[in-house]
Amino acid sequence: MAEKKKAGAFDIRMVIASLVGLYGVVLTILGIIADPDEVAKADGININLWGGLAMIVFAALFVLWARLRPLAVPVEEKTPDQ
Repeated sequence: MAEKKKAGAFDIRMVIASLVGLYGVVLTILGIIADPDEVAKADGININLWGGLAMIVFAALFVLWARLRPLAVPVEEKTPDQ
């Protein structure tokens, strides 16, 4: 029977979470320092702030999913003649 190993940082969910989380942090910062005139154009809703926070929550859920249900990849054992 082949031994199994966790994918770890090479899991695609971690890559997606990292990118979405980075964009979420940038949008949140832009939302915090938003110009009041831009917020007024969006009917008084700070879209950058709320969008950034939603992206951070999404990234956190992806990390949680990857931690709770890690991918297991089989490890092939090499024989001495290989």
